[in-house]
Amino acid sequence: MTELFRHTLISASKNVHVEQSEISGVEVTPESPGWSVSKQTLHGGRQEGVDIVTLHNGRLSVIIAPTRGMGLLEAQLDDVRLGWDSPVKEVVHPQHMRLESRGGVGWLEGFNEWMVRCGLENIGPPGIDTFASATGGKTTADLTLHGGIANLPASEVEIVVDQRPPYLLRVRGRVDDRRFGGPKLELWTEISTRPNSNELRVSDTITNRGATMQEFQLLYHTNYGPPLLEEGAVFLAPVASVAPCDPHAARSVAEYTRYAGPSCEFIEQVYFLHPLANKQGRTLISLRNKASDRAVSMSYSVKELPCLTLWKNTGAVADGYVTGLEPGTSFPNHRNFERQHGRVPRLSAGACCRATIDIAIHMDSAAVKQVARRIALIQGRRKPIISPQPVAHT
Repeated sequence: MTELFRHTLISASKNVHVEQSEISGVEVTPESPGWSVSKQTLHGGRQEGVDIVTLHNGRLSVIIAPTRGMGLLEAQLDDVRLGWDSPVKEVVHPQHMRLESRGGVGWLEGFNEWMVRCGLENIGPPGIDTFASATGGKTTADLTLHGGIANLPASEVEIVVDQRPPYLLRVRGRVDDRRFGGPKLELWTEISTRPNSNELRVSDTITNRGATMQEFQLLYHTNYGPPLLEEGAVFLAPVASVAPCDPHAARSVAEYTRYAGPSCEFIEQVYFLHPLANKQGRTLISLRNKASDRAVSMSYSVKELPCLTLWKNTGAVADGYVTGLEPGTSFPNHRNFERQHGRVPRLSAGACCRATIDIAIHMDSAAVKQVARRIALIQGRRKPIISPQPVAHT
């Protein structure tokens, strides 16, 4: 049996909040001493009181923000950073967020993470939604952009480490998206890696803690800027179909996989993709730089996350030069639209669903080519259907 080391950082149930902490391999796994997990609390401006946890496996580091829904601020391996330079420079504490502001898009005032979850109640644009209540009647909700999970502090956070090979390192956290007369959804997430690996895993479990059936939505808004994003960078994915979300994106659908450099004239483009999977039901997507010697890849189950959104926002650097690779349970249309097309999943009382994404950073041309070959193998001889115009049901 694997021996586990556990260390609590935050616990609402035990009234625990560790201001600063550092755990290292020297203490916990002397045979594998090079890793560390540290916690600190940020100060100043709108980030006052924000907790961040840095998981460093000896080679790869990832910064997690428990105060912001256990989002991942960035990851770094040598000269490759996963993340982007948002105009939002501080890690904004949820107490300063007003999700309903500016017509329901206040979510953008804290948007600067590498990987931020959207949901759990809804994803997509703000607006009024009418749906069946738990008692069978009709009720309405004024939805805000991308839901609230990214602006809810974690109630429980702990470090868990296997003390025998392969010394799996984990940061686990629980975030509750609950309210009276509304959803009672619980997210348990685990961000894990192994010492000196170029890979990490994000593994989430969502449970309905209410007494009745509950809708939910989940989208991983995973955002990349330089050095991977640049003029000539390429997005790769095995796809069954691609559709632009609006007439503006339709004008460039033939070049949806390729990126331009920063431009003040650029207007965001969004594409909706249905990814293909291998025999194990998993797909693989990637973003590589122009030289094809650096890349990131993301592997996940299309049963868990059947929809893929590609967001291209190659505007000026000062405004946020970024692209989003966004696996989800649905597309980020209004929830009412997604419900009408059967893409809003439901959980019965006490039921749970899971989603796991494996992320790897590839540091040379041989590794980047291998990822491309794996993607091509999934695509096989199947030709993607590329719609020249938005598709009503997509």
